[in-house]
Amino acid sequence: MGIFSKTAEYAMRAVFYIAQRSHEGQRTGIKEIAEAVNSPEAFLAKILQRLSKVGLIQSIKGPNGGFYIDISGFNRPLADIVIAVEGDTIFKGCGMGLSYCSEEFPCPLHDEFKKARNQITLMLRNTTIGQFNTELIKGHLTLNK
Repeated sequence: MGIFSKTAEYAMRAVFYIAQRSHEGQRTGIKEIAEAVNSPEAFLAKILQRLSKVGLIQSIKGPNGGFYIDISGFNRPLADIVIAVEGDTIFKGCGMGLSYCSEEFPCPLHDEFKKARNQITLMLRNTTIGQFNTELIKGHLTLNK
């Protein structure tokens, strides 16, 4: 079980895969990405469309087309991916999913969850898309369960 929604998990894994292929000078199609990150193709297509719409990834249609990331995309933080597909609730939401949780009216998990949420926020904002590329290319990291 991860801390992210399936949508955010698939989005991050797909972006890492596309970054890896882009680094190698390749564009990659939806079938290949879905297989590589163990994602349902139709669901992933919607995610990639959203990521493309906000400029995190690019796509070209046609026989030599596919998805890729331009060089500036490698420096974007992972937070951009999560925000594109989920919004920013992970950065400020309640650990129990309550809509009224706040400093003034905290839920039972408020203080401890706030610490964990702040750590996750730091990690997503300080980690870039391209940061793991070398390790992925060498096969030291995986994107598929």
